[in-house]
Amino acid sequence: MIVRKQPTFRDILFAVRGSILPHIARQLLAVALVSIVAVVAADEWPGIFSRISAIPFTLIGIALSVFMSFRSNACYARWWEGRLLWGELLIASRSFARETATLDEADRHAMLRGICGFAHGLGARLRGQDEATAIAAWYDIGRDAQGPNPTDAVLGHLGRRCLELKRDGRVDAIHWSVLEGQLGRMSHVQGGCERILLTPVPFSYSLLLLRTATVFCITLPFALAGSLGWWTLLPVLIVAYTFFGLDALSHQLEEPFGLAPNALPLDAMQRTIEREVLWQLGEETLPPPMQPVLDVLS
Repeated sequence: MIVRKQPTFRDILFAVRGSILPHIARQLLAVALVSIVAVVAADEWPGIFSRISAIPFTLIGIALSVFMSFRSNACYARWWEGRLLWGELLIASRSFARETATLDEADRHAMLRGICGFAHGLGARLRGQDEATAIAAWYDIGRDAQGPNPTDAVLGHLGRRCLELKRDGRVDAIHWSVLEGQLGRMSHVQGGCERILLTPVPFSYSLLLLRTATVFCITLPFALAGSLGWWTLLPVLIVAYTFFGLDALSHQLEEPFGLAPNALPLDAMQRTIEREVLWQLGEETLPPPMQPVLDVLS
């Protein structure tokens, strides 16, 4: 996730790092070259584009803007829901840690390290990394590490441990139900994140908008070259920057758990859970909070 202060006027004009510009530079260059060709053709053969009116482009541009905003909103909703789910995971982790305060030190230590293992396993699962290895650094799930869902297996182990505590009389039924409720919240978080991960925005919808925006930006210079001359480059590049920039940004927000600059900072949120759990366990030396690198918090 990009972490920067409010942009100044200088940043608006010249900032490249943290902007979408590097991701759409090729498209802008292509549009600029087409615009130059259109202007040169209009200069060489005056009146060649006289029958091409800009009015249809105005109507198409308005409609395209509306549909682009719909897609951008849909992608942002996925990003924001992912952030809400990880916020819920943080709350559930804190609550679970607080509710284990009366347990024996050995039981509490194992269970809270299991929560850290779950958070790290979930992050690895969502990013297509080795979740079993991420979990193993915190919690041993045995043969379940080779199963199809090691992250969920962590919750299964913790649930069975809570049930054993109830069976042995070390927690009463109410305390057990409270602990089980927090594990249920964590399972809900994993299910919600997997739903976002496995259900992308329909490809045909994204392809339709991108193709329409590309055709629009490529043909627009021919409607403006006859009347604007070399000034054609300015409005065309502004329109292309807006459409292609929104499309590229939407692609990044569509995958909120990825590694793109605008994706959610899963590493930083895992570190927050890790620090708070370790502090609850009495650790004095905590790993430092994650810091942005080149304005990007991972």
